[in-house]
Amino acid sequence: MALIHEQNAQGLYNLVIPDIEQWPIYRLTKDRKPFIEELISNSMAHIKELIGDNKQKIQEEIARALYLERIRMKTEHWRVDPPDERGFWRRVNDTIVQSSTLKDITSTQPADDIDRIFQQIVSRYAHEIPGIFSPKTYKFASRVVTFGFARLLNTASGMFFRNTFRLGDRIKITGNIEKIRELALKGTLILTPTHSSNLDSLVMGWVIDAIGLPPFLYGAGLNLFNSRIFGFFMERLGAYKVDRRKKNLFYLETLKMFSRMVIERGCHSLFFPGGTRSRDGALESHLKLGLLGSAVEAQRLNFMRNTTETMAHDTSGAKKIFVVPLVLNYHFVLEAASLIEEYLKRSGKEKYYIDREEFPGTRLLATFLWKFFAAKSEVILSFGEPMDIFGHAIDEHGNSIDRHGNTIDISQYFVSKGIITKDRQRDEEYTRLLGNKITDCFKRYNTVLSSHLVAFAAFEILFRKHRRRLDLYGLLRLPDEDRIIPYTQFARVTELLRDHLRQMAEEGKVQLASHMYGDINRLIKHGIANLGVYHTQQPLTYDPEGNITSQDMNLLYFYHNRLTNYDLEKLI
Repeated sequence: MALIHEQNAQGLYNLVIPDIEQWPIYRLTKDRKPFIEELISNSMAHIKELIGDNKQKIQEEIARALYLERIRMKTEHWRVDPPDERGFWRRVNDTIVQSSTLKDITSTQPADDIDRIFQQIVSRYAHEIPGIFSPKTYKFASRVVTFGFARLLNTASGMFFRNTFRLGDRIKITGNIEKIRELALKGTLILTPTHSSNLDSLVMGWVIDAIGLPPFLYGAGLNLFNSRIFGFFMERLGAYKVDRRKKNLFYLETLKMFSRMVIERGCHSLFFPGGTRSRDGALESHLKLGLLGSAVEAQRLNFMRNTTETMAHDTSGAKKIFVVPLVLNYHFVLEAASLIEEYLKRSGKEKYYIDREEFPGTRLLATFLWKFFAAKSEVILSFGEPMDIFGHAIDEHGNSIDRHGNTIDISQYFVSKGIITKDRQRDEEYTRLLGNKITDCFKRYNTVLSSHLVAFAAFEILFRKHRRRLDLYGLLRLPDEDRIIPYTQFARVTELLRDHLRQMAEEGKVQLASHMYGDINRLIKHGIANLGVYHTQQPLTYDPEGNITSQDMNLLYFYHNRLTNYDLEKLI
């Protein structure tokens, strides 16, 4: 398909489930207390299965968690952290010390203390992670986001309070939305977007509402709850807390168990499978598989539960899980400067040094949004075709289809010796294959924008010109006079790359925005203008003679990276 269809989302889709009380996320909140009790029980049982139901092993794991939590509290304390956590972990320490002292005494008391602390740790995490969905807050936030964005769009565009522009004029949706809406009624959706910016969650919340889906559960970094306003809304809009500072087994397994249990209950969920924002600007190619694994496990358990309830091997009534890849496409990214500097600092170590800093805050966010809406820029949300957890295509009825067009029963992938069984090694392999399918979809459904193309062309020209004498970090410190690219050369390379991308789009290997067609000079002007909307030091600009140059090589590298892994380099 050479030219993708861009549909403007105005929030005019009817809700697929009009009654809020029928939303799975609402029912989960209503059953919060028994759900958390089950979460504690399931998490403890799973942890014992992993490390062994042995008091010594459990005590060792508690000691490890205590060590990691002490480091976290000392080096990374946040305002949102509970005020009693130091006291709690001090009591854990006292119990461990007492148990070690009494280990040679014939008594069940030390073992009982270990079990009690084990349960308290898991219980603490089980109460911390879930949010509380509020229909009133959801309705209010939906109106505020749509109205506020639309009003900001019109004011920034000079239209003030006239409804000349709509939010969908800037945030565009591509993909088979009707099919996704239909599947939301037949099973559980797992949305797996790329992750470029902290704005992604806001954009995702808007688009889910705009296409008429009930709210999704999604993990939000605990650091975002440091803001009382953001924390209040996120906790009541379906967000559950993810604290990436916590690395101990108890926390990680409780988080994965939470994810598995809400999927089992039919709650649509959103995972950023890359785990965090892309630091180098590239599409994610290495995914965090923990939460994806919970989807695979939930599907197996749905099949197992169905066969148990029907007392037969019929799995046709089991609720299926549908994975929907999504690529968020921005011309420019709010945190681009700080993200690429963090990436270069980590990867280059002594080869790279930082000579400036960027401190994002409320004022910075307001400035970004103003410039975004004032510019003729756009965000394109590219929904991929839904698939099952094994990567098979899905028809409109929710059936899994193999590459020959035949309907298949995916429950058989979990069968061993005639019955559906639990096999951790097998399920981990399924999860890895699902991750590969998602990254392949990211490449296919990535919508190339003019800004991506001009950044890639410019950086690759400079790289090839200087690669014999400079490595990457030397290139990033290239003097201004060596950054100049003759316009005719730049236009020729850009057109060559664009024409190759058009061929790839026709083969279904990538997608192109509508502005990627037509006159190459117009395309170049469009791309450079969009890259320069927000950043003070522009990644690409024109010099007085009309040639191409860069004021910030780090940013140019960041935006260039969006088109790596397509083998475009060999064309230059």
